[in-house]
Amino acid sequence: MPRLLITRRLTDAVHERAARDYECHFNMEDRVFSKAELIAACQEADAVIPCHSEHFDAEVIAALPARLKVIANHSVGTDHCDLAAAKAHGVIVTNTPDVLSDATAEIAMLCMLGAARRGSEGDRMVREGRWDFWSPAFMVGRQVTGKRLGIVGMGRVGQVMAERGRGFGMEIHYHNRRPLDPALAKGAVFHDTLESLLAVSDVLSLHCPTTPETTGMMDAAAFERLPDGAIFVNTARGALVDEAALVAALRSGKLFAAGLDVFRDEPGGNPEISALENVFLLPHIGSATTETRDAMGFRALDNVDAVFAGREPGDRVA
Repeated sequence: MPRLLITRRLTDAVHERAARDYECHFNMEDRVFSKAELIAACQEADAVIPCHSEHFDAEVIAALPARLKVIANHSVGTDHCDLAAAKAHGVIVTNTPDVLSDATAEIAMLCMLGAARRGSEGDRMVREGRWDFWSPAFMVGRQVTGKRLGIVGMGRVGQVMAERGRGFGMEIHYHNRRPLDPALAKGAVFHDTLESLLAVSDVLSLHCPTTPETTGMMDAAAFERLPDGAIFVNTARGALVDEAALVAALRSGKLFAAGLDVFRDEPGGNPEISALENVFLLPHIGSATTETRDAMGFRALDNVDAVFAGREPGDRVA
């Protein structure tokens, strides 16, 4: 049986299937491997299923044994893998698209609503026993119904987010590398530049990957282009955002609020952001449902199965 390294604790159902078909090395303590530990753990593996917490940079990939055939990521994003180095080293890399779109879009909606309706502030007030007052001016937030929802990245998650936004009567605008087919766009307005989209986004939600072109794209100039009092949502990647610029926009009132599930530094987040009242925060749990975690693990195993059956894996990215 091929030897399979699973770097983090996955669901019981995924572990059971993996153990049925492979000689498995599990990380039941769910520790985050250091670079040296990751390299060492891979030495006896024919395949590895990592998460975004394991960084397969050029140094790690160069140290992989010849026997290791596939890095089957338990994630959609692959920014933690040096794809060019993997290809040069002869290692197949896959991801898990499709299966987490609904769960991630749900979290984006939660972040949008939590930010708009001052969810974190209200939750803390009740929990801390400070709710001792009411008036018509008390805890007034923003209504998203009828607002313009700007989506950056109209892939699988972005399209589900658009559909959820339509359920709130929102007007959908989007920026993408290219316009969608009208049957998929469903009336959403295409913007060929980010700047054009920002100008009309009462709510802006990020759903694009981290690339050299998108890293830090939400900087001070970008936030300034949003309408005054806009709501900013990020459930994609923290690296898309200049967090100092985000803090400044939240403090100045340029942004009414933000809803964030991702940060530049993870785990931990950004203490300056956490100190602000007008931010709804979550600890990168966009795909954290039982249904989605099972589906992600099964999809990763499908890709490993394909490699050892001599087939092209369906989700190959390198």
